[in-house]
Amino acid sequence: MDRRTFNKFRELIYHLSGISLSENKETLVSCRVNKRMRALNIGRMKDYLKYVLRDETGEEIVHLLDVISTNVTHFFRELDHFDFLQTKVSEWALDGLRRLRIWSAASSSGEEPYSIAMSVLEVLGRQSIDVRILATDISTRVLRRAAEGIYEGKTLEKVSAAHKERYFVRMATPRGAPRRYRVTPLLRNMVVFERLNLSQPPFPMSGPFDVIFCRNVMIYFDDEVRKRLLEDMYRLLRSDGYLFVGHAESLTGLISDFKIAGSSIYVKGMANTPRPMRKLSRASA
Repeated sequence: MDRRTFNKFRELIYHLSGISLSENKETLVSCRVNKRMRALNIGRMKDYLKYVLRDETGEEIVHLLDVISTNVTHFFRELDHFDFLQTKVSEWALDGLRRLRIWSAASSSGEEPYSIAMSVLEVLGRQSIDVRILATDISTRVLRRAAEGIYEGKTLEKVSAAHKERYFVRMATPRGAPRRYRVTPLLRNMVVFERLNLSQPPFPMSGPFDVIFCRNVMIYFDDEVRKRLLEDMYRLLRSDGYLFVGHAESLTGLISDFKIAGSSIYVKGMANTPRPMRKLSRASA
């Protein structure tokens, strides 16, 4: 890929997704774009770029973002966040909680929202509390996997034996094939998966959310995109609601209204009534 074509891809990807690719990512972009070129039997990078730009359906843009976006996750990643969540949900339940709304903003292949669901269920048990989790991602490919809710045994290494027995069902597999597990209907029905581009706020949910997980995704954005994203998440959180970001991320210098509540955990300390907007799925308020 020549430098000019690479820069055009960088500009296009930034415009479409907010993902900021540095100049040293040329090899990465080339390898991932080649996957789509092979699928379409296109031989030159320049021709594929033209194909993307001329595709009036917008479908190829989705495929391009699917191969570019990085999806690295596992169950109960950054475990202290789930411990904190359980503590807060337990406190809210004692205070008379009847409705809980959580947004997993970069849900990838589903490990995060299902971990959230398990954490909440362990605290609430059979209490009649209305819990809904909205899980969004820009990649349609990983959203399909997440909605299917099927995982190989090795991906459940961070899941305790008790959780595995309670929330997963082992599937029949051919002899010698890796073990596979499907999430139970109880877990699956708590989560709604939707495609959403985090670089394009304001978002169409009405809120308010009690908790937002937006972890390990802002590292791919520049400060301008991060600031817009955080401002709209602040709008969508209820007063005293919590925002979880990745341990490698910080809000310092981006927005002052969030207050630090823990390691990579922020709380909305001021009342802010969300403006009415079109609802995104039944998971939004």
